[in-house]
Amino acid sequence: MNILRVITSMNPADGGPVQGIRNSIPALEELDVHNEVVCFDAPDASFLRRDSFTIHAIGPAKGPYGYCKDLAPWLQRHFHRFDAVIIHGIWLHNSYGTYQALKQYRKQKGTAPKLFVMPHGMLDPYFQKARGRRLKAIRNWFFWSFIERHVVNGVDGLLFTCEQELLLARETFDLYHPKRELNIGYGIQPPPPYTTKLTHAFHSACSIKLEQPYWLFLSRIHEKKGVDLLVNAYLKLLSEKGDLPALVIAGPGLDTAYGKEMISLAQSNTQILFTGMLTGAAKWGAIYGCEAFILPSHQENFGIAIAEAMACEKPVLISNKVNIWREIKAGGGGLVDTDTEEGVYTMLAHWFQLAQPEKTAMAASAKRTYEAIFTMEKAAIRMVNALKSI
Repeated sequence: MNILRVITSMNPADGGPVQGIRNSIPALEELDVHNEVVCFDAPDASFLRRDSFTIHAIGPAKGPYGYCKDLAPWLQRHFHRFDAVIIHGIWLHNSYGTYQALKQYRKQKGTAPKLFVMPHGMLDPYFQKARGRRLKAIRNWFFWSFIERHVVNGVDGLLFTCEQELLLARETFDLYHPKRELNIGYGIQPPPPYTTKLTHAFHSACSIKLEQPYWLFLSRIHEKKGVDLLVNAYLKLLSEKGDLPALVIAGPGLDTAYGKEMISLAQSNTQILFTGMLTGAAKWGAIYGCEAFILPSHQENFGIAIAEAMACEKPVLISNKVNIWREIKAGGGGLVDTDTEEGVYTMLAHWFQLAQPEKTAMAASAKRTYEAIFTMEKAAIRMVNALKSI
């Protein structure tokens, strides 16, 4: 089976969808599924040199819509080599441009590969309701009415990373009538085995004492991630208990207005440590060393870092706006509450009050849940079965 992925950019800085492609391709190759990627990056982009699979960079794209004039001609020349084409993301030219090119190809040739869209959470109602996104919400409504609904309803199927994403997609727009909704799941590559080098790398990047216990937030410092809820809830619990594990907040965005607001909100409290972005050994050292992983997001389509923490046998404390909360709650791998300051406070207080045997049992459940649902091998099998079923 040959699959073509169509995405605007393969820049790792673009986050989850890009990392998801890089995670999935090696596991799919093990199942004799060949993958290629076409993207709108410039051919000489430095981040394209490290991948072992074929990437066709036909950009750069132009404008906020990400228009790429070479997309349709390239697709017309190469469609015949693929059994399935997956569009990653919507709202940009890679979506409607690919859909239109395949319609034209099918009309000319009488046959064409199956076409799928993987929205990666972009149909979540959060993006139409969130504070500060009013203009983008209006833009998306127009795009939906005149362009994007034809793609969503016209392709052979939509591919979702979890059941909650599938359910939420039905709530956002009128005239949502896809031919098929397929929950194929999502997965991550296994973490590196623990070594003391990982711990030393983390402590080189963070001023925390070597033996001090800590809770870990590892994601973008952004309003959507609920960092303000976490800091306020932690400070409230700290004032009541007086002796908590430290709170390590790791991720890019400290130089933004919101990031600076979070630093100010922490009131220079020595128990709250901001590290900036952690990568490689420092990131894995942070995860392996934490007592619990916390992500109280207002919207999270999957949360790769959550699955990574579970793979390292760490309980996760998350909001019910993280779309894999159902799977985590059912597996007993963490605590779930609302994306409010009260909800986050309740989670932190609940975790703090648990006896050590209960915490150890939850950590083991987190690892079992990862192994049962979130490995890349299982996600690859689900994807192949879904594509072949159409």
